[in-house]
Amino acid sequence: MSALWTSGRLRGFAALWIVSNGFFPVLWILFTSLKPEAELVQKPITWWPHNPTLTHYAHAFTEQPLLHYLGNSLIVASLSTVLSLLVATGAAYAIARLNLRYRQWILTAIVASSMFPLIALLVPIFEIMRSLGLLNTYTALVLPYTVLNLPVCTLVLVSFFQSIPRDLENAAMIDGCSRLGALWHVVLPLAAPGVFTAGILAFVNAWDEFLLALSLNASAAMRTAPVGIAMYQGEYTFPWPLISAALIVTIIPVALLIALFQERVIGGLTQGGLKG
Repeated sequence: MSALWTSGRLRGFAALWIVSNGFFPVLWILFTSLKPEAELVQKPITWWPHNPTLTHYAHAFTEQPLLHYLGNSLIVASLSTVLSLLVATGAAYAIARLNLRYRQWILTAIVASSMFPLIALLVPIFEIMRSLGLLNTYTALVLPYTVLNLPVCTLVLVSFFQSIPRDLENAAMIDGCSRLGALWHVVLPLAAPGVFTAGILAFVNAWDEFLLALSLNASAAMRTAPVGIAMYQGEYTFPWPLISAALIVTIIPVALLIALFQERVIGGLTQGGLKG
């Protein structure tokens, strides 16, 4: 009974943490985006809009090129996600299936590489992109995002590949499949939850990233959504309703993506954690 009560308290604290740190800020931004200008300066503060308006959402698209910023974010996040999955699939399959001599050292190096703070990598990445003439291009963000997402994607996929019996691949190769064919036709379909999990994690990381996007693509035409929204403020003004409306529009694609593939993501995280 004590263990159940303790676990119940832990679940309650976890739920409270999620609501306070995740749900409440989004609600506050949503309410701010719906408030008329007059309500924002009222005292005492109103928690929800009494006269909701969609004017700020219209201004987010007409006064600023928000749609263009969203398009840039979509291109960069999608390309980096695809590249991350392609490279991580090959790396994870090799680690999980081949008899590598230094397998544990390779896994340790992958984990260690994901612990470097991004600010420490900013200058080297900037210098590399500048020397290659890639600043203010999609490639300047796609390549770093791919590299930064590889550790997480690889570790997730390694766990899934290890949970799939080798006999299935051996049977496919006996029937005439090559190892690559067995990977494509047998292993990947069975590891689909892991692929979805790794892909969504990579996409969200690339969609939300700010520091590299601000530093590598200074051109206004190449700004992604986080950087573009950050530039809404002026020297003496901070248009909270406009920024809040743009933030809600930016959150919607990620929220829809997670909602659509929620079961696969949760199944991917739990299955990989249990069988890895």
